[in-house]
Amino acid sequence: MTSHLRKLSAGGVLITLGIIFGDIGTSPLYALQTILKEGGEASQFMVLGAVSCIFWTLTLQTTFKYIFITLQADNRGEGGIFSLYALVRRYGKWLAIPAIIGAGTLLADGIITPPISVTSAIEGLALVPALSHIFIPGTEIILVVVIFILLLLFFFQQFGTNVIGAAFGPVMLIWFVMLGGLGIVQVFHDPTIFKALNPIYGFDLLVKHPNGFWLLGAVFLCTTGAEALYSDLGHCGRKNIQVSWIFVKTALMLNYLGQAAWVLAQPKADVNVNPFFAIVPHGFVIPAVAIATLATIIASQALISGSFTLISEAVSMNFWPRITIKYPSNIRGQIYIPSINWILCFGCIAVSLYFRTAEAMTAAYGFSITIAMLSTTILMFYFMRYVKHWPLWIVVIILCIFLTVEFSFFVANSVKIIKRLFFLVFEVGLIFTMYIWFRARKINNRFLTFVDLKEHIPMLHDLSADTTVSKFATHLIYLTKANSSKQIEQKIIYSIFSRKPKRADVYWFIHIERTDEPFTMEYSVEELEDDKVIRVEFRLGFRIQPRINVLFRKAVQEMVANENLNIISRYPSLKRYNLAADFQFVIMEKFLSFENEFNAAEGFILNSYFAIRKLAQSDAKAFGLDTSETKIEKIPLVVSPANYFNLKKVSPHR
Repeated sequence: MTSHLRKLSAGGVLITLGIIFGDIGTSPLYALQTILKEGGEASQFMVLGAVSCIFWTLTLQTTFKYIFITLQADNRGEGGIFSLYALVRRYGKWLAIPAIIGAGTLLADGIITPPISVTSAIEGLALVPALSHIFIPGTEIILVVVIFILLLLFFFQQFGTNVIGAAFGPVMLIWFVMLGGLGIVQVFHDPTIFKALNPIYGFDLLVKHPNGFWLLGAVFLCTTGAEALYSDLGHCGRKNIQVSWIFVKTALMLNYLGQAAWVLAQPKADVNVNPFFAIVPHGFVIPAVAIATLATIIASQALISGSFTLISEAVSMNFWPRITIKYPSNIRGQIYIPSINWILCFGCIAVSLYFRTAEAMTAAYGFSITIAMLSTTILMFYFMRYVKHWPLWIVVIILCIFLTVEFSFFVANSVKIIKRLFFLVFEVGLIFTMYIWFRARKINNRFLTFVDLKEHIPMLHDLSADTTVSKFATHLIYLTKANSSKQIEQKIIYSIFSRKPKRADVYWFIHIERTDEPFTMEYSVEELEDDKVIRVEFRLGFRIQPRINVLFRKAVQEMVANENLNIISRYPSLKRYNLAADFQFVIMEKFLSFENEFNAAEGFILNSYFAIRKLAQSDAKAFGLDTSETKIEKIPLVVSPANYFNLKKVSPHR
């Protein structure tokens, strides 16, 4: 998204409606009905309490926490849990844990949000008299329609969303105007419904109703899209989100109040009747379902795009194995990850087939998001205290409010875990993969040994001049993790001199520095030894894919243009024809040596790491290196060498 769309403007607000508020904007389809059904009645006490709880949840959780506070955690214009982690990770190594848990649970939400939203919309067709006998909730016809829509949604991800994305804003504007309009009509008949905004009604419901506290699990459905407000900060900008939220919250509350007014106006209200579609005029049901379906598709699209962005950031920050990431359009930040796309697609279809109805899905919805919100709150404490330097007493008060509210939601939603066992494996698998990858990389780095590069430059000179050694390449390139130009990994020195000596005319060492800013693209060149040893440093933001082949070629072209480098072949027979020299990358890939003797924890982590790594991209592909220019060297990883052997020399048998 271009930067001008982040500035406050009518166009920016319209686009924000399309990108940010799809999930929370479709909650009226099922939130109030779910509360009433779990409460078992549609009495005045129940209805007023439900609307009061919804209003104050949106006020405390969405407005106060996300709109006013969390959006301030702006990482150079970008938001999301990994952007927040990048801002605070220096204040505690353990903060990786809430970041991993929060990201994993957000991703897990991606397999239930699309089915519940689309199913809720399609089930509205049951209210059309001519279609009521066909579109019965839970029947095959609804499942077929929902699965067809989901398949189309995931199929079109590979082409990018820039074409249909232009329509997202206007469609969501129509949706929110419809929400507010339908609500106003009902509120006009009973203006006293506004008394439901009094917090005492919500308090009484939670305290006096037999299932009062546990109703919070259903109340939470009204704010399930709140995390997206922060995750998509980079697409829209803080001001556009804050201004558009005023309109969105107004439309949402008018609709909830309208639903409540309609329920109270019924002589004998039935909790099985969805009040959202009940307040729609009969002649407008089909258009309303069509608009609702479009809105739910947009909500699903936003969540899928957010999942791609989250995984992309996880790869950049070493929380996830390297996988194929594609760029289907010229819009910055718009990406497509085939593996994640089809995993989500399979998950969504499986959820639809397993739960069948929106009502059954809501019974399992919300648990993941409460954990994600708690994770964000923990990271936000460090942001407010150590980045913003807010007074401790203010931070503690804010933390206590959020933790009390979110922990209550967590406990109320925890009863849903039994109904979530179907896809709990998916959720745990995501968190497990992130944790294993992160911990194994830490163990790997623990055994990374650096040596003084300057001491080895004379050896490089001598090897380069030794014509008895066959030349490996004119330009030999290694990727290095050494932050200082004075150092180099011992394994690289070993690769050059000890395995099969690699004679070259010029030795290049490329270092990639990941910045906390999202879109940094900078490089610097340091010639450590004239025309012999050159170090290139790339500074890349955590949202930039490290396509080293392209970046290195660009840097070399600029050096040649500035006459800082001559890349004419050094072979006499080719030099006379001004042919370009050859470049060869060497990538070193580790494997787990049989010499290791681990403790149980490290053994499990490292064995899991290498098992997962087999499914990931190779380093050559991940760094965008052409296979024709890349040599892969396998080197053993010895973490805990076996040392218990008591080998005894004996005389040979005669």
